[in-house]
Amino acid sequence: MDLIRDLRNWRSLRWKIALLVAVCCCAVALTVGRLVHSSTLDRSMNDGGAKAVESLSRALEDYERDGTPPPGLHLTPGALPDELLHRLRTGRDASGGYVTWYDGDDPGDHPSMWAARTYRGEPIAVETDMTSDLLTRRALDRHMWKYSLLTLGVVVPLAALAAELPHRRLRRVARTARRIAAGDLTARTGAGGRGGDEITDISATVDSMADSLHQRLLTEQRFTADVAHELRTPLMGLVTASGLLPEGEATELVQDRVHVLRTLVEDLLEISRLDAGAERADVRRVPLAEAVAESLSRTGLEAPLTEEDAASVETDPRRLDRIVTNLVVNAHRHGRHPVTVTVTGATVTVRDHGPGFPAELLTDGPQRFRTGTPERGRGHGLGLTIALGQARVIGASLSFANAPDGGAVATLRLPPSD
Repeated sequence: MDLIRDLRNWRSLRWKIALLVAVCCCAVALTVGRLVHSSTLDRSMNDGGAKAVESLSRALEDYERDGTPPPGLHLTPGALPDELLHRLRTGRDASGGYVTWYDGDDPGDHPSMWAARTYRGEPIAVETDMTSDLLTRRALDRHMWKYSLLTLGVVVPLAALAAELPHRRLRRVARTARRIAAGDLTARTGAGGRGGDEITDISATVDSMADSLHQRLLTEQRFTADVAHELRTPLMGLVTASGLLPEGEATELVQDRVHVLRTLVEDLLEISRLDAGAERADVRRVPLAEAVAESLSRTGLEAPLTEEDAASVETDPRRLDRIVTNLVVNAHRHGRHPVTVTVTGATVTVRDHGPGFPAELLTDGPQRFRTGTPERGRGHGLGLTIALGQARVIGASLSFANAPDGGAVATLRLPPSD
C-alpha cells in the first residue's frame, strides 16, 4: 500500500531522480545527435565537393583529348545555377580555380553538388547527384532518434529502480522520526554504519537525537520520582502536625494547603510509577454505567450522567474510577458549567462548556505541569496526564477534542469485552 501511494506521488524523490535522469539523457542525446549530424554533414559536403571537382577535372581532360564534351559537362552559362555563377565570378570559396556549391533546394529531395571553373574565359561545370548521401544522413538521424528513445526508455525505469534504495532508506528514517514524534523514544532507524553517505548521516543523527531525548526523559522521570519520594516523608509529618493544630481559620488554611501538597506528591508518585511501567491492571467485569455513576458520586461535583445502551466491560474499576474522576475534576476546574457525562456502549464522554482544550494539547497531548491557555484555569497539568497513563494501563484509548459549539470533550473508549 505504501509503495502504491509512493508511486502515485509524482513529487516523490524517486520521480524527481527519474525526471533528472531523463532530462540529462535528453540533453546528452540532443548534444551528441547535433554534433554527429553536423560532423556527418560537414564530411559529406567535403567528400561531395571533392568528388564533384574530381568529376569536373576528368570531364575537362576528356573534353581536351577528344574535343567532344562528355556527358554531364555543362558549357552553357544559362544552364548553370545563378549562385554557382556568382561564386565563380567573385572567387568565393575557390580552391585551385574550382568552386563548389551544394544545391539542396530540390523539391524532389534530389540534391546536387556542383563544381565549376573558368575554361577559356567561359564557365564550365559538372553536377554530381547527392541523393544517396542525403538518404544516408537521414537514416543516420533516424537511427540516432530511435536508439536515443530506446535508451531513454531503458535508463529512466532503471533510474527509478535505482532510486528506490535511497528512497526506501529515507522512508524508514521518516517512519522512525514520526514514531519518535509520537512518543516512542525507543524507535531507531537501524542504519548502523552502512552506506557512509548523507542518508546514513541523517539516520545516525535521528538515532542520536532519540537517544538524547530518551536519556533526558529518563532523567526527568527519575528526578520526578526522587522528588516525590523525598517529599513524602516530611509531608507526612506536616499532615500529622496540621492535625494537631487547634481549630481555627488559620488551621483550616494550613490543612487545605497541606492537602493540596499531599495530592500533588501523590500525583507525582503515580506518574513515576506509570513512567516506570510498574502499574498492572486488575481486570474484572463491571457494569460501565454503574461504575461511572459511583465515580461521579465520589467527586461530589455536579455532572449529569446520560446512559445510551451502556455495556459491561472487562477493566480495572479502580483505574477506571481514577480516569473518570480526573476528567470530571478537570472539566469543572478548567471549563464551565454544565459538565455532562455520557456512557454509550463501552465509551465514556465527558464534556464541559468552557473555552475548550488548547491547540497544543490537541496536537501533542497532555503535558505535565502545563495547562495551556490562561482561560483554562490554573493547575499542574497532572490530571489529564495521569488519566492518559491509566487508560494505557487498562488498554483503553483516551482522546481530546473541542465541540463545534464550544467546550472541551474527552472521550474514553474501553476495549470491548469478549
